[in-house]
Amino acid sequence: MENKTIFFLLLSLVLLPLNAFAATRVGGWSPIKNISDPHIIEVGEFAVSEYTRETKSDLNFVTIVSGESQVVAGMNYRLVITANHTGESKNYKAIVWEKPWLKSMNLTSFKPV
Repeated sequence: MENKTIFFLLLSLVLLPLNAFAATRVGGWSPIKNISDPHIIEVGEFAVSEYTRETKSDLNFVTIVSGESQVVAGMNYRLVITANHTGESKNYKAIVWEKPWLKSMNLTSFKPV
């Protein structure tokens, strides 16, 4: 009986943190802690270049102001990006859906803030 109690105690110590992690990550938006991460910068640059390609505008990526990520079938990134057009900087909100196993990114939204 004592071995069963110890087993269930150890099992709960392993499963409870995993359950808490999954509840806060899957489906909900979480702040991106390091917006200077090279991959996050790559996503932001992709958003600006894709918007520029689609609209034939002349925006240039400057920086990422803030961001959130969401686990889906892949990863959604919701970023506030500063971009420059003819010397004037403006902020834009971009949503990029990434499927890393396919090395694929799609721009799903790009709007001025």
